[in-house]
Parts: sequence; structure tokens; C-alpha cells
Amino acid sequence: MERIPGRGLDSPRSEGGEIPGGHAMAAFALTLPEPSAIPVLISVPHAGRAYPGSLIQRMRNPGFAALKLEDRYADRLGEQIARETGAALLIAHAPRAMIDLNRATDDVDWDMFARGKPDSLGSYTPGTRVRSGLGLIPRRLPGLGELWKRRHDTEELDARIESIHAPYHGCLAETLLRLRDRWGAALLLDLHSMPPLGLRHGRDAPEFVLGDRFGASCNGSLVGSCFGYFNEMRRAAAHNRPYAGGYVLERHAAPGRGIHAIQLEIDRASYLDARLAEPGKGFAAMVHLLVGLVRRLAGEVAELGRNAQASGWAEAAE
Repeated sequence: MERIPGRGLDSPRSEGGEIPGGHAMAAFALTLPEPSAIPVLISVPHAGRAYPGSLIQRMRNPGFAALKLEDRYADRLGEQIARETGAALLIAHAPRAMIDLNRATDDVDWDMFARGKPDSLGSYTPGTRVRSGLGLIPRRLPGLGELWKRRHDTEELDARIESIHAPYHGCLAETLLRLRDRWGAALLLDLHSMPPLGLRHGRDAPEFVLGDRFGASCNGSLVGSCFGYFNEMRRAAAHNRPYAGGYVLERHAAPGRGIHAIQLEIDRASYLDARLAEPGKGFAAMVHLLVGLVRRLAGEVAELGRNAQASGWAEAAE
């Protein structure tokens, strides 16, 4: 686990939010070239490694749990891809163990809290993610069990939402609008990593899973282009199963308004070492592969934007 420096990095990189208990550590960083080079924003919500000491002390097995919860070094993939392509980049520094940015703020397991569910909520039925142990604050992991030594306080949850979750999603929404307004369309590529999936229906496991919320989060041509690209590169990819996209796509995707979103899950074994802990021999090749994907998608999103602008101008002329 590593700690990040404080604010003050030069533009076009800016930092926002704050990690409670982190001695003024920023919750996330945005890199946004001006003017934007392509209509793509890469977001990395689960790779944060800025663990305050107070959080580590409360975790039962902090080293192992953190490794399992993190999309390990997906942020480094994002940084390299953005550097090569000119894409905007939003990286969370706040760790998933503290708050999961791919969950809604009401996706809470209230049994984790000392005072239980607030009376103001009325009736409450936990969702699938909460029941699995992976709600807004993760509770447990398969093979590890409970993550925390004691229950949480509601005030802690409120502070994390206010200083991490809300500003992160506010920044994400604003950046997508800026890209859409400049290009006529924008693409959010929500970057994640996954454990190796194993054999599926007698076939080799996919190296990538593309999620578009079953067609709801982007123009179908973009997903089709992704599969065409991976096929050309002879890399196996799956669609929506087992990962169809989470709260990030649900909240921010609006293809009817020119904002498209795809969740991309990458097999960690493809770019990490055998322990799935550090960058491995495949890291550079993975960057090269994804740079090609982003460049292809950027051209297609720009074309969607040109068509949308032309259509709007034609309607206005009439």
C-alpha cells in the first residue's frame, strides 16, 4: 500500500476531494488536456492505494484484503494509455476499502454500523451487491470473511460520501459534459481488472469483459468495434457476463444525449506477475493493446459527434 503526495500538481492535472483521516490527501486526480485531444475519458475507480493509518488499523487482514479489493495497478494502465492517446483521465486515490465509487450511496449494509439502519430510511431491502458483501463499504470477501474488526459509525459513512463519493462523481459528470460539448459526443471508458475467470462452457476464459448494461449505456456500434478489435488482435472477450457495468455507467451514461459509456474488465493475469501483486511481463503489451483500442474508439465517437452536430444544425436550419 502506498501513500500519495498532497495537492499542487501542475495543470492539466488537478486533484479533488479529500480522504478522511488522510492528512489532506486528495481523493482523486483528473488529467484533462486543454483543448482535449480526443472525446474519451478513462476513469479508474477501484485502484486507489492511499490508505490512512486509521483505516489500516481497523482492517482484519489489510495487506491481503487490499490486494483482493483493488483493481491492482489499473491506474498505471490508465496513465500510460492517456499519455499515449491524449485521453482525459480520472483516477481515484481513495481505496475501495474506504468507499466503493462504483456503488450508489444507498447501497449500504446497515448491519455493519453500530446503530444499524437509520429510522428515517423506513423499509429497506438490501440489493444483490450488499448481500454479496460488496456494498458501498465492502464488508467481506470470499476466502477471507469479514474485513473489519468492529462496526462503523454513520458519521464516518457521511464523511466519506461528502468528501470522496460526491466530488468524484461531480467531477466525472462535469468532464463528460465538457468533452461532449466540444466534440458532440463523448465516451467514458470505466477501467477495471478482474481475477482470472477460468474455463467457461468448455472454452478458454475471456481476457476482457465489455459491459454496456445490456445495450443501455452506449451506441451498439462502439461495443461492436471493441469486439472487432479484440478479434483482430486474437484476444478473447465476453459481453456483459459476468460484469455488465455498475453504478458509474448507470449514473453517467446517456447515449441519447451523446454521452456513451463502456465498462472494461481486464484479466489481472494478463498484466501482473504470478502473484497478481506487481506489474508483470505483459504490462507493456497490455498498454499497447489498449492504446490501439482507445484510438479506434476515439475516431468513432468523434464521428458520432459530427453526425449529431450536423443533424442538430440541419434541424435548426429548418
